Amino acid sequence: MHCHLFEESCPERYTWRCQAKGVTVTQREQVAVLLIDVEAHLRQLGLWQSQPPGADALASTQPFCVDTLEFDQWLQFVFLPTMQELLETGQALPGECGIAPMAEEFCRLRKLPGVPLERVLAALDRVLSD
Repeated sequence: MHCHLFEESCPERYTWRCQAKGVTVTQREQVAVLLIDVEAHLRQLGLWQSQPPGADALASTQPFCVDTLEFDQWLQFVFLPTMQELLETGQALPGECGIAPMAEEFCRLRKLPGVPLERVLAALDRVLSD
């Protein structure tokens, strides 16, 4: 069995296609694939960093660490590791997610061609919020 993520004719919508009919892709599997996609898009945009920010920056209590990190840094050093840990340890995933609007604003302000990143984060929002 092989499943993969693909975009339908509507670019805002991701769906799952599996070679074996009747295969159900779990929420956790969908999240795992989407997290890989987030990293790939950050790398394609040249936003992936080899060194993490300092401990003080990561210790922020503000949403998205807006007072200490850029959004892409928050994705790489806070969001992705947290979500990966939840998946690896079998802990409950968040019941709601609303990251896509922040990604849209970040890409707009930085004048980035961030549509693929925005789409994958919107898909992640839907998967976690459904």
